[in-house]
Amino acid sequence: MDSKRTNRTGGAQGRQQRLTPRTKSTLAEIGPGTISAVAPTKRDPERVSVSIDGKFAFALPAIVVVQRGLTRGIVLDEAAVHELVELAESEKAVEAALTFVAYRPRSEREVRDRLRRREFRPDAIDYAIEKMRGWNYLDDRAFAEFWVENRTEHSPRGRRALQSELQAKGIDRAVVGDVLEATDLHEADSALELARKRLRSLSNLDEATQKRRLGAFLGRRGYGWDVIKPVFAELFSGSDDVDEDDDEPSL
Repeated sequence: MDSKRTNRTGGAQGRQQRLTPRTKSTLAEIGPGTISAVAPTKRDPERVSVSIDGKFAFALPAIVVVQRGLTRGIVLDEAAVHELVELAESEKAVEAALTFVAYRPRSEREVRDRLRRREFRPDAIDYAIEKMRGWNYLDDRAFAEFWVENRTEHSPRGRRALQSELQAKGIDRAVVGDVLEATDLHEADSALELARKRLRSLSNLDEATQKRRLGAFLGRRGYGWDVIKPVFAELFSGSDDVDEDDDEPSL
């Protein structure tokens, strides 16, 4: 058999995966045939455009093209084309993930959700996630540490709010607990500073209303009554009426 006759790269295994509109469209246009051109793409010389029978088929990283032995004259059967088209989509998912994390660190769930919205195949998303982990671009503990540090510096939040935000981003509860436990949040100081600033806009209200609105504001920022109560004692002259038996207000 001619050694250039086929480049079967995995058979029909990939056919069992759910195809996205992107993959279906490509496979509908590109069938089995002979590689007629292999050339660097104009936008990225490290990616290679592969044409089959004179028509563009897919683009892959240059290293993948070399590893797969994709050169002019290679005949690809239907299974090989199918797998390579899916591999091309998986590599595009990696590109999309890299672009997404370029702006700021992201949690794994954020990246997965982003790629799902872009309608990448589930296995293409898994492929991208594994690549990102291997390059240390995805690390949920490091992300949690970044998030807490950034919040503390630019937009202070109480422990409750930080815990809620991180869990909403898919960070494991145990990881969140470890990170918050290891971080000195200075809740008393940050809550007092926020309260003083907020109180300026409430100066025309009676004290009871000020306390109610200030308590609700700090509660939304994630501060518990154990933090809010000393703030009231510091800011209001009538702090003597705030004793140890006071119930936590409804925030």
